[in-house]
Amino acid sequence: MTKLSVNINKIATLRNSRGGNVPNLLQVATDLQKFGAAGITIHPRPDERHIKYQDARDLKPIVYTEFNIEGNPQHNFIDLVLEVVPTQVTLVPDAIGALTSNAGWDTITHQSYLKDVVALFKSKGIRTSIFVDPNEKMIEGAKETGTDRIELYTESFAHEFGLGNLKGIEPYVLAANKATEMGLGINAGHDLSLENIKFFKENIPNLLEVSIGHALVSESLYLGFDNVINMYLQRLK
Repeated sequence: MTKLSVNINKIATLRNSRGGNVPNLLQVATDLQKFGAAGITIHPRPDERHIKYQDARDLKPIVYTEFNIEGNPQHNFIDLVLEVVPTQVTLVPDAIGALTSNAGWDTITHQSYLKDVVALFKSKGIRTSIFVDPNEKMIEGAKETGTDRIELYTESFAHEFGLGNLKGIEPYVLAANKATEMGLGINAGHDLSLENIKFFKENIPNLLEVSIGHALVSESLYLGFDNVINMYLQRLK
């Protein structure tokens, strides 16, 4: 079964909008795991507009499933990951002011840099994953960095699926096959939802993990976290 890791950035955004500690990020992370989530994902950004660096430290003893920290491996991010030592670090090429992730790595242009970062994290026993577009050349480049996994950037799939174009899955199938051929684990994330996750899971071979935040939290406003987590788990079987 594909594992569900829940990105809790939006919970931190809501908390930060009023200050204080409501909603309580640590309690939400605890409850999501209790409801069946196999992991917790956070994506701290340099301006700490949602997840704060201290949140990563505070979550470490709370997350008893898998702890995934995403982000651009700039100096402060690298220091944080080495301090916290999560289960997995996902490298994402965010620009400083980016609203959200909007592209995968060019693993050929940045291969030397990524290779150094991956080696550093793996030396501390942290599983590594590189955020990539569904492009076979980028998968090949990722393999050369020494990463354990790739995370497929799924925005274009979700957009095409929403338009009724089921062929939008095709480049992802090719990319997943290439990753499997090269011995890389496969994660996926961005704009996956209750609407499209079942189709994606059924068509992507060897899908190990999906990271879902914005859609899951939005759906839970209507249906509740417990219900929504279990709805995802049914679709990911």
